Amino acid sequence: WPSPAARRPLSSSASARPSPWIVHTVEEYKAARLELMAARSATTIGFVPTMGALHAGHVSLAVAAREASDLVVASVFVNAAQFAAHEDLGTYPRTLDADVEVLASVGTDIVFAPNAAVMYPEHFSTYVDMSQFDDPQQPGEGSSRPGFFRGVATVCTKLFNIIEPTHVYFGQKDAMQCAVIRRLIEDFNIPVEQVVVPTVREEDGLAMSSRNVYLNTEERAAAPVVYQSLQAGVQAYVEARGG
Repeated sequence: WPSPAARRPLSSSASARPSPWIVHTVEEYKAARLELMAARSATTIGFVPTMGALHAGHVSLAVAAREASDLVVASVFVNAAQFAAHEDLGTYPRTLDADVEVLASVGTDIVFAPNAAVMYPEHFSTYVDMSQFDDPQQPGEGSSRPGFFRGVATVCTKLFNIIEPTHVYFGQKDAMQCAVIRRLIEDFNIPVEQVVVPTVREEDGLAMSSRNVYLNTEERAAAPVVYQSLQAGVQAYVEARGG
């Protein structure tokens, strides 16, 4: 069974819900999953993969998983393989204790929080090539984030094999990432159903993101223009079609 260290009690200020299992290795996860599945006669596992620094968008994924699943698992892992050399791997927020509190408040059963050595052990050498999406000549994130989708596809393949979910939850905000995961699932016949949850936004329309904290005052004031422009485009399209 998972070692005593695999469970972490929440603070007295946390939700009254039971504390989730906090597991850090594949072996601990498998044992916790086996115990909880047997105790509940569970047949469905809803999985929410995250890099932590959780916000209301992540919460919406966990809530959707809770509503539809016997067991809810979330992962918290900052995946170095999806960061380009010029990106923020070293400064990306790491707030595991706060993330556990958030996940506990919506009834998450297991939090899988591995370190890099667990996910990419010595001599690791197998990656999932998503050249169609990582091609810098194609429109999308591939031109500005070389290797991003290769890293996403690799870590998600590993997580799907470890967690063994029946359903996996992603936010619509990351549209290309959702397309990559759909292609990955189809191409490798992975027995999991992808569920895409609508984007959660700030009151002014800015999509919630862990990286919004990087915006200075001027950038934050300008950021909602993206969503406003998209909405204006949709409205123009509808009006042009006589809707």
